[in-house]
Amino acid sequence: MASCHFCGTGIAPDTAIYRNSECPQCSKPLKICLNCDFYEKGAQWDCRETIGEPVREKDRANFCDYFRLRAANGAEGSGGGSAATGKAAFDSLFDS
Repeated sequence: MASCHFCGTGIAPDTAIYRNSECPQCSKPLKICLNCDFYEKGAQWDCRETIGEPVREKDRANFCDYFRLRAANGAEGSGGGSAATGKAAFDSLFDS
């Protein structure tokens, strides 16, 4: 399930997201780079998709045609897992 970048409210993955779509909890915009599956800090213009020009404000609604709601929000590139969960998974590799 996707979630709002700002407040973490769950958003159904089949929800249609438009430029004026807002989070039902905090009323912040949903069609923002920080909620997009293609957003990746450090990639060209922080986007894994080939876009023609940079989106300067990653936390504001935009007109990007490539937007796809991220399946799980969380720390950038973490896939939404916590550090403790990641460490537990790593440690389990070495259990005998």
